[in-house]
Amino acid sequence: MRGSVQHKHNLRRPKIHLHGWLAIDKPSGLTSTQVVGRVRFLTCAYKAGHGGTLDPLATGILPVALGEATKTVSFVMEGLKNYQFTIRWGERRDTDDADGKIIALSDVRPTGAEIQAALPSFTGNIMQRPPTYSAVKVGGRRAYNLARAHEKVSLAPRPILIKRLRLVDLVDENHSLFELECGKGGYVRALARDLAMSLGTEGHVSSLRRTRVGPFTLEKAISLAQLEGLDDSAALTKWLLPLVEGLAGVPHLRISAEQAAQLRNGQAISLLRAPVHDDGVRVEAPAVLCAVFATRPVALVDFRAGQIRPTRVFNYAA
Repeated sequence: MRGSVQHKHNLRRPKIHLHGWLAIDKPSGLTSTQVVGRVRFLTCAYKAGHGGTLDPLATGILPVALGEATKTVSFVMEGLKNYQFTIRWGERRDTDDADGKIIALSDVRPTGAEIQAALPSFTGNIMQRPPTYSAVKVGGRRAYNLARAHEKVSLAPRPILIKRLRLVDLVDENHSLFELECGKGGYVRALARDLAMSLGTEGHVSSLRRTRVGPFTLEKAISLAQLEGLDDSAALTKWLLPLVEGLAGVPHLRISAEQAAQLRNGQAISLLRAPVHDDGVRVEAPAVLCAVFATRPVALVDFRAGQIRPTRVFNYAA
């Protein structure tokens, strides 16, 4: 807390070189940016960033990258995400979640059979129009800023992947619980809005919890309260996941000390043979690889025409 003894103590503590990931179990009521700021303050890390925005209403997994792990954020954001969410039937809100104002009502309440019959239309590669209150940019401005200024917002549908959508429970007449696995760019709020409309009613997300982002799961997560209660850096280390956690699916290329030095100096390296995946299958160029010396990632490299060329070098001293 600002002004507290702990806050003043933390301001006096030097910044430290932490490199890795924290899987934060985000509480409701905070923005993702606020969570990152809190993590950076509590850990005294030089750099921090998150691997995929969560709405303030939502709880659950928010991967926070520290130090050089921030260079792997884009790979985490490409990963599949799992959610549990509840739709409140009969009410549409301007934000498509419980934080917004009611803008439409309906007396229609879908049955379990009707919901089940509608789900296949929202599974696979589909087109989805993002919510009006979203971070999508329109003419260089965020849609939510335009909406808050009462300016007209027109967002085009875009392709997304919904790998799995399942009705878990008919909680009561007004609420149904779902599980979802989707790809990058999918909005749960938009899904709830569109599913309700397809069923001849209105609806919004009344609760939302993200249970997985790529390799980051609740089993690996720490809450902000737990993080604040850690006594020292040794306790923090137990929760700090390695930088490579953010590179799930990126093939590794073992290199020598000499090659590591070349990559750190920005030099390209010619390969005598094509690298292979863990299963022994040859990596087809062009491809992004993670060059590793011993057990430590040295750089992200671009593999093509028989060469690897560094695109992101990990500087653990900075």
